[in-house]
Amino acid sequence: MIRIGIDLGGTKIEAIALSEGGIPLARCRTATPRGNYHKTLNAIAGLVELVEEKSGGTGSVGLATPGALSPDSGRIKNSNSQWLIGEPLAEDIEARLGRPVRLANDADCFALSESVDGAGAGAESVFGVILGTGVGGGIVIGGRLLQGPNAITGEWGHNSLPWPRDEECPGPPCYCGHAGCIETFLSGPGLARDHAHETNETKTAYEISTDANAGDEPSDATLVRYETRLAKALASVINVIDPEVIVLGGGVSNIARLYANVPKLWSDYIFSDSVRTNLAQARHGDSSGVRGAAWLWTD
Repeated sequence: MIRIGIDLGGTKIEAIALSEGGIPLARCRTATPRGNYHKTLNAIAGLVELVEEKSGGTGSVGLATPGALSPDSGRIKNSNSQWLIGEPLAEDIEARLGRPVRLANDADCFALSESVDGAGAGAESVFGVILGTGVGGGIVIGGRLLQGPNAITGEWGHNSLPWPRDEECPGPPCYCGHAGCIETFLSGPGLARDHAHETNETKTAYEISTDANAGDEPSDATLVRYETRLAKALASVINVIDPEVIVLGGGVSNIARLYANVPKLWSDYIFSDSVRTNLAQARHGDSSGVRGAAWLWTD
């Protein structure tokens, strides 16, 4: 059986066809038609046709998308790709393709991918984290993706930063309407914003990491603040769901020092005499979202 996954991102749409054993048979991508819902539908349908042609068969289709389907309306909510909000995305794609489609949040798909055959493979409980343009999360228990009644499972990025210092209050404004959300501190733009606030230097998260490794003290200080905030935010997750593995993905996850430094810091905030949770980098990198979308059809 061929499993097809689509990852609908803010800048690109990627498609993959996997064999039953998870071997990639075909993959392709195209630029996202930002701001145009109907062109987005056309692009998704075109990619499905293309990977099926390349892989030589038809398959099940899973779709990873920013946001989630509202349980009340069946339409997209909570998406930072705002032209999708209020649209019946799953229904429209099913009509275009003439077959059922399974849809899940992109962070959920990331977590599922890494639990099936990634950095969390074999673990009973996995919390998958995306640290990118935004901050998202997904929870997999016993190989099954958790999806709650409000379609917001794992949305830790829109909780307040725990144990905040005085200078972190009330925190930067968030597009969700609140201030001080974890996303405003731990996203790539949040890291860059914090550095600019403290130094008046404009740098990307990648440049901050590179300069810190080269001995730049202001950049190193920015990463120290970031590591402390990430440790506190993940500690609050561990205190609630106690996962075996936390897997990091997204652009900020490529900062290698996080994996040594954050576990040294989170123990101060975790309600346990020892912490056995493993912090790991995603095995499939940028491909985890599209692979997880394909794995939405595991039955």
